Amino acid sequence: MSTPHKSGFVSIVGKPNVGKSSLINKLVGENLSIITAKAQTTRHRIMGILNGEDFQIVYSDTPGILEPKYELQEAMMGYVRVSLEDADLILLIVELGEKYDEQLFAIFKTIQTPILLVINKIDLAKGSQVHDKIEYWKSMISTKDIIAVSAKEGTNLDILFASIISYLPEHPGYYPKGDFTDRSERFFASEIIREKIFLNYEQEIPYSSEVGIESFKEEEAIIRIRATIYVERDSQKGILIGKGGSSLKKVGTEARMDLEKFFNKKVFLETHVKVADNWRKQKLKLKHFGYTE
Repeated sequence: MSTPHKSGFVSIVGKPNVGKSSLINKLVGENLSIITAKAQTTRHRIMGILNGEDFQIVYSDTPGILEPKYELQEAMMGYVRVSLEDADLILLIVELGEKYDEQLFAIFKTIQTPILLVINKIDLAKGSQVHDKIEYWKSMISTKDIIAVSAKEGTNLDILFASIISYLPEHPGYYPKGDFTDRSERFFASEIIREKIFLNYEQEIPYSSEVGIESFKEEEAIIRIRATIYVERDSQKGILIGKGGSSLKKVGTEARMDLEKFFNKKVFLETHVKVADNWRKQKLKLKHFGYTE
């Protein structure tokens, strides 16, 4: 008798910087999500699809859970809410030193969807800390299981994977077996450029910037990409470009190298910087940058 095929949507949620993006990249085996040390780097839901002979897992990496302070964060939290509604399984990620936050985690007490609580960053644990944390979270929130992992080291990801499969419904695949994401090439090009901005600039520049792909032309031997980086003020534009264009050139070079690795093809990247006043607080501009569900 053949093994039944399992398929479902798994939403990865948690506060900023708990390692959600690192985890989805490890689980899918593709670099789908921005990973930096800065909070709020993931702004959109990113679908990562993992296929096997008798399963298909559609992972959704969401922005970190927070109290929204402006329109961009409202849009980000909208993605979190939708991903909770359409999930077959929720992976709630907490990091080793994290405490229960009643205001942010109250939503998980009312959800009917099965929840697996994942304690990440156990590579930093000392003594009985992992055991103590498992007992602590058991007393704070009701979940199907609590699994302690290190996304960085790959520790216990096989246990987590087996648990995920066990909670998926029997269902045919939702996407063709060759797909690993539902996002477009343009989307990943903009994410790679945005990652380099997060890595190269301090303070408000990364949070005030957005990347628009004006053109993406794939030729036989090369991909030609023209990108515009939007910031909120003229002063930010000056910082982003740098003296004699040096800072922007560094971002462009690093992004091009990663784009070539990602697409496995030579890339010509052209970047420009424009000011879009207060784009994070304006619904129309957010819509232009793709913040709609």
